[in-house]
Amino acid sequence: MATLQIENLPDELYSRIQCLASEKNFTFNEAVIHLLKQSLESDKAIVNQTQESKPMSAILQRIRSRPRVKPSDFGLTDSTLLIREDRNR
Repeated sequence: MATLQIENLPDELYSRIQCLASEKNFTFNEAVIHLLKQSLESDKAIVNQTQESKPMSAILQRIRSRPRVKPSDFGLTDSTLLIREDRNR
């Protein structure tokens, strides 16, 4: 397992981590690992949300650029004909 050494840690930050450790019954080391994991998980969620929130124009462009598929190429009946046939009943 890797070791992390932090220099020039502000006293206030050190005190806050100590408080968190005592509240959660963690060692100081466990509290730091907990905080790092939380931070990285929230950053990962933000990146995923950013990737998912593409502008509508980009989404529509991607949809329009998809290749057209003819049902007849797969031996299937065109759905337009099936709908027309159903409406004529």
